[in-house]
Amino acid sequence: MTKNHLLEMVGISKYFPGVQALDEVKLTVKAGTIHALMGENGAGKSTLMKCLFGTYKKDSGEIFIEGESVDFGNAKEALENGVAMVQQELNQALTRTVKDNLWLGRYPLKGPFVDERKMAKETDEIFNNLNISIDANAIMSTLPVSQRQMVEIAKAVSYNSKIIVLDEPTSSLSENEVEHLFRILRDLRERGVGIIYISHKMDEIREISDEITIMRDGQWIATEATQDISIDEIIRLMVGRELTHRFPDKTNVVKDDVMMSVKNISGRYTNLHDASFDLHAGEILGVAGLDGAGRTELLENIFGEMTRKGGQIFLEGQEVQNKNPKDSIKNGFALLTEERRATGILGIRDILDNTVISSLKRYLNFNLFLDDKKMLEATEWAIDSLDVRTPSHKTQIRALSGGNQQKVIIGRWLLTQPKVLLLDEPTRGIDVGAKYQIYELIIELASEGKGVVVVSSEMPELLGICDRILVMSNGRVAGELDPKTTNQEEILKLAEKYL
Repeated sequence: MTKNHLLEMVGISKYFPGVQALDEVKLTVKAGTIHALMGENGAGKSTLMKCLFGTYKKDSGEIFIEGESVDFGNAKEALENGVAMVQQELNQALTRTVKDNLWLGRYPLKGPFVDERKMAKETDEIFNNLNISIDANAIMSTLPVSQRQMVEIAKAVSYNSKIIVLDEPTSSLSENEVEHLFRILRDLRERGVGIIYISHKMDEIREISDEITIMRDGQWIATEATQDISIDEIIRLMVGRELTHRFPDKTNVVKDDVMMSVKNISGRYTNLHDASFDLHAGEILGVAGLDGAGRTELLENIFGEMTRKGGQIFLEGQEVQNKNPKDSIKNGFALLTEERRATGILGIRDILDNTVISSLKRYLNFNLFLDDKKMLEATEWAIDSLDVRTPSHKTQIRALSGGNQQKVIIGRWLLTQPKVLLLDEPTRGIDVGAKYQIYELIIELASEGKGVVVVSSEMPELLGICDRILVMSNGRVAGELDPKTTNQEEILKLAEKYL
């Protein structure tokens, strides 16, 4: 153990039934640095961090913090010893207030009672110190995902942690919020905190990190100073091969036929006002906008997930009501939701159950009994077609990496044979190699004549795969742009039209 290293993990191995998740992995983090941890989905990044945090028990290897050997048995021990982790999938008490979530398990007491005044005062001090404007008394479920993410970051800071792990921290943040987060991270770095930053976003890594460790297939591949390694070299080390193009060649042909027409859609309890647009057969329509612009609300209103105040939806010229998700699926619609953990996966069920759940009627014999063979064949098709990395179809979906969970959900919807796919952040938290596969799949689906709507916070993604971009601003359609002739500046200008 080198004395000037804040954290050193040596020879860390972890085995799960059917898979060697970590194989003699090493990681060294210096005090006062931001250390990026990169790799494809399933490379072992989150597993390594969970071994550090006490969520998983490592099978072999040693962990040192400031030269002292540690082996945390749970997250509480890790937090008490200066290690905090903000996980990609938020795990919060959504019915409790913001300040309750911040101090859960360590409430300040006044005798036998919780000291509400002290808790409120210390919450305000933390938020003010980090320049976070969130009502401490708000119920967590009422906050957008971006603000819930900031609460978790504030909670990690509140422990006065020596080491903070951030797993895909910007996946739900707007550009302004990302800049705010980076200011916080730079301030923590100045205070001597060691930050482990997991992300698939190359530009962010180049901007914020000091060093990069790359993993592949559960093994350590390389550690380099950020300034000494190019994006192309990072990608090559991550995927084990050259990846010369970020986006596939487009093969879909946009037809004159209108697949779906949306007329003056408004949400009853959401920020969505008189949205109208057409989606053509074979078209990939991107939806851009700032956080809170109403992009998710648009998709959820079309799919019947939210109550519609007014407006009409037409599919191939015929009006459809889509009063609820069941009706929408029957009418040929599919929705990949933004929050896969909260509204996508069935965490305690296996991959087979998660894959066939939306198309069970297809596997009935005599309209009475489910055909296990047919369901298995459908699941194996999804696993093979989408390159889902899993030991077995019997594996619980929560045991998979975030990207592989996303692939399973996409496979689920493909099995319903939809005419219109509504994809909300389809590549969020997914590595560059897996993103390319999903882009290929989206283009292939459009080539088959389906209509695809893609909501994304990554403007290069919209420019790279879409045929047309719809820009939303404060719940309204602000305009349309041609990806071939527009740029990010024009998209942002439209996104601010109604602010």
